Amino acid sequence: MHPNPSFRKTSRETNLAFARKRGFGVLSINGVDVPLSAHIPFLLSQDGTKIQGHLARSNPILRALKEKDDATQALLTISGPDAYISPDWYGVQDQVPTWNYVAVNLQGRLKALPAEDLLPHLSKLSAFFEARLLPKPPWLTDKVAPEALSRMLRMIVPVEMTVSSVDATWKLAQNKGDAARLAAAEGLQASGEEFAELAELMKKPPA
Repeated sequence: MHPNPSFRKTSRETNLAFARKRGFGVLSINGVDVPLSAHIPFLLSQDGTKIQGHLARSNPILRALKEKDDATQALLTISGPDAYISPDWYGVQDQVPTWNYVAVNLQGRLKALPAEDLLPHLSKLSAFFEARLLPKPPWLTDKVAPEALSRMLRMIVPVEMTVSSVDATWKLAQNKGDAARLAAAEGLQASGEEFAELAELMKKPPA
């Protein structure tokens, strides 16, 4: 996380809401020689205390969990919009280039769940993301032949992380004057539609 307190004033509720909505991040644990990580979709409970996801059975993180009695400290990093910020946009002298971004880190205890928890998890996970595609009829697991579904379920393992801490960086030029920050947001927005979300956050940083 960025050390500047200007970028770390968002509330726990704001950070958890961002993570919940994003639903995708990088799960990491300490390995023997190098850190181990995996990109995973996930569900975050409404109270922000539990994360449920799944990993391929062959993932090294699962092997490490077995060696550590199926529980270990883990970090889930959720990234949001990001972009290069040109110093020309601020409209003031003696500025330098930087990169603005949003990132939330959730730390906690990771463990593998029983196999019977997998199908309910996958049904909830797909329902969460399918809801964003309405009016498309939601995809359901019963659209997969039982034999094929059983075969695929054997290839993945459900996991759960109990969240113990929440940290976040919302680097949106809050350390600049309002006029400079807003000017930079306008410059970024004019650079392309792909920067619209970050530009809007820069105009009104969340609390």
